[in-house]
Amino acid sequence: MFRLGAYHNERITVFASEARTASANSADFENMEGRGLKLVIDVTAVTATPSVVFTIQGKDPVSGKYYTLLVSAAITGIGTTVLTVYPGLTAAANAVASDVLPIDWRVIATAADADSITYSAAAQTIL
Repeated sequence: MFRLGAYHNERITVFASEARTASANSADFENMEGRGLKLVIDVTAVTATPSVVFTIQGKDPVSGKYYTLLVSAAITGIGTTVLTVYPGLTAAANAVASDVLPIDWRVIATAADADSITYSAAAQTIL
C-alpha cells in the first residue's frame, strides 16, 4: 500500500564546518527508509598540504563491527566532492558504490597529517 507523504529523503549533518587537524568519526546514523546515500564534502580552507580520505561504513547489527561501503580519493584542496552509494549504479572508483545503505552507518575522515583542513560533510538518503 502506498501512502503519500509516508516516505522521505533525510538531510543529515555528518560533520559541521570546522577546521580539523586530525581524523574524525561521525556519530552512527540510522537509515530507516533510504536505499542509498549522497555524501557531499565541502572543503573551504586548507593550510600547508593537508590530505583527508572519507569512508562510508555500514555497521553489523550483531557484532557491532564496521565494514566499508565506499572510500574517497584523498582530498587535498578547496572544492566539493560527492560520494554516492546506491544499488544498481555503475561503480566508479572512489566516487560511486553499487550497494544498499544499511540501517546503521557512519562516515570516518582519516587525516594523513596534522595540517589544517576546514570541511563540512552533509548526507542525503535516497529512496
